[in-house]
Amino acid sequence: MHDGDASPGAGPDGGLDGGEPFRHEALLYPDAATYASVIARFVRAGLARDEPTLVVVPGSNLARVRAALGGDAAAVRFEDMTEVGANSNRLIPWVVRPFLAQRLDRTVRIVSEPVWPRRAPEEITLAIQHEALTNRAFAGCAATLLCPYDSTRLSASVLAFAARTHPLVRDGDEVRPCAGFVDPDVVVASLNNPLPPPGRIAAQLAFGRHNLTELRNVVARYASRAGMEQDRIGDLRLAVNEVATNTIVHGRSGGTVRVWYEEDRLICEIQGPGEIDDPLAGRRVPPERSPRGRGLLVANNVCDLVETYTSADATTTRLHMRY
Repeated sequence: MHDGDASPGAGPDGGLDGGEPFRHEALLYPDAATYASVIARFVRAGLARDEPTLVVVPGSNLARVRAALGGDAAAVRFEDMTEVGANSNRLIPWVVRPFLAQRLDRTVRIVSEPVWPRRAPEEITLAIQHEALTNRAFAGCAATLLCPYDSTRLSASVLAFAARTHPLVRDGDEVRPCAGFVDPDVVVASLNNPLPPPGRIAAQLAFGRHNLTELRNVVARYASRAGMEQDRIGDLRLAVNEVATNTIVHGRSGGTVRVWYEEDRLICEIQGPGEIDDPLAGRRVPPERSPRGRGLLVANNVCDLVETYTSADATTTRLHMRY
């Protein structure tokens, strides 16, 4: 019901479906040397075929890949995953999709590392959901996507999800089917769990169509007290307004907002009736003229983290904004 309108005949991600095979590979690497050498060979194989190539990995690993590629690095686009993928919900609509959309007539090659050691557990959960949904969002796109996983420092449970979310696994230069792969919707559903209890509530407000302005002002006031910069306060006001409006429109009634502080962030939780039945909600870019489908998309674009739990009775969305 929420946020998931697509135009008739469009592909799963706004018309990118080109009828070509989408290859989604996991690379389980034991050490930095293996990481750099396998990725360098993967990238060079694409460059030899004149495939546009994007590498999105955490900062320290960017340096390793650049060094391994040497002069070939000049032909590759690099992005720091800790920046563009800090909120992994941004990756499908704001990083991968634009790269593909600009190159519809060519096969592309991408290295994406959304999961790395020391990433916060709640961020890893969203990154795993992202990995599963990538199979839905880009099915039929002419692209090969390689996702590295540190096999010595990531937990066994995370590595198990790597197998469940990738149809293929790479061992050096050899690629084979992954026996552990399961339907993406099954993975997403398994991670759709009630969110942890909130911290000490600083503010709580029932909202409806009549008091959205008051809601935005309350959020801004508490963000200001935390010392948040004005542009980020504006982003948070926008995100809260979009998600609250979704609740009113799709749930056909109002809801409740709770605000609290954690060590380095302000969290706004919006809860209301209605279930999100589109797993790609918030990651799908709607057609330009569509009046719907942008609420969670906007929130994902401006917030540091967006967590959602949805059920037949209600949907809870938590917006994290660091200060």
